[in-house]
Formats: sequence, C-alpha cells, structure tokens
Amino acid sequence: MAKYFSHKSSYIDENVLIGDNTKVWHFSHVLSGTKIGNNCSFGQNCVIGPNVTIGSGVKVQNNISIYEGVEIEDDVFLGPSMVFTNVINPRSFIVRREELKKTLLKKGSSIGANVTVICGINVGEYALIGSGAVINKDVRPYSLMVGVPAKQIGWVSKAGNTLVFNDDNIAIDTFDNSTYRVVNDNLEVLS
Repeated sequence: MAKYFSHKSSYIDENVLIGDNTKVWHFSHVLSGTKIGNNCSFGQNCVIGPNVTIGSGVKVQNNISIYEGVEIEDDVFLGPSMVFTNVINPRSFIVRREELKKTLLKKGSSIGANVTVICGINVGEYALIGSGAVINKDVRPYSLMVGVPAKQIGWVSKAGNTLVFNDDNIAIDTFDNSTYRVVNDNLEVLS
C-alpha cells in the first residue's frame, strides 16, 4: 500500500491511487478515478479530478483545480492559482461532458502563477510559461512563453535558465554545462 500524507482537512475519494511520499495539504479534494505518482506535492485548496492522471515529482501550488481532461507528466511545476479549462464554450445550462478537450503538460514543464491554459493544448517538455500568461496554442519544448495571448520570446534550458546563443548558434547552461542549438527554429539538445 502506498504511503502518502493527506492533511485531516482534505478529502480523498474512493478509487484513487496516490504514490509514495506524495503530500496533499489543507482543504484539498482528490476525486474518484485519479492517479497520482510518487513524490508529488499539492498545496492548500486544490481539486484534482475526477479521472486525472498525474506523474511523479509534480509540484502543485495553492488554489489549483486540475479537471478531467488534463494529463500531467513527471516533474511538472504548477504555480499558485494557475487555471485549466476543459471545455471550449461552457454554458451553465448545457452539459458538455462529452466535449472535454485533452490538455497535456509534458515532462519538466513549468507553469507560472496565475497562468490560464485553454483546453486542448500540449505544453512541450521543459517549456517555461511566465506568470499571468494565457496559453491558447501548443507550446514547443524548451520554449519561454509570456503575455496575453502568450508568445515565445526565447528558449530555456532543462534547468529553466534563459539560453543566450553565441555566434556559432550554441548556448551553454551554466547550471549543468548542457549545450543547446537552434536548428530549423527548434531547440536541439547537444549534451
């Protein structure tokens, strides 16, 4: 049986899988059908599910709802009060559960505080979304995105540092000496 922590003010529904060393803090609710990996952290006032899959090593800050249709891979960071949607044209008087759009956050991506992610979007590996942005289209791996609507303003390393390219179109991240270059408007990881 998995060993996770859930604060006494939180609710964990039946038919939920939560991995080892995951923490669910104050006033949160994990709904049925949800699968959460190991070593995750959910801040206060989070709602997860139903039927959501979250990888391992995911950090979810306070005041976030992760709705059905959202899938999160390993090592993703979600900043405080960021927002997911799951239907393009919601109406309170029309049930559109069959119209849920899948949103996928790929490994290592980071979403800043107060970001809105419109449903049906894929956020690429290690992309970094600046606080307050509105993501309304797919985000390429390692992209640095800001604004409303969000636009790419550069590239980041796996460590999340902004890459600066030399005359040979090479960038080296001082965090781990990883090397990158842009080829055909896509970032290539050399080492």
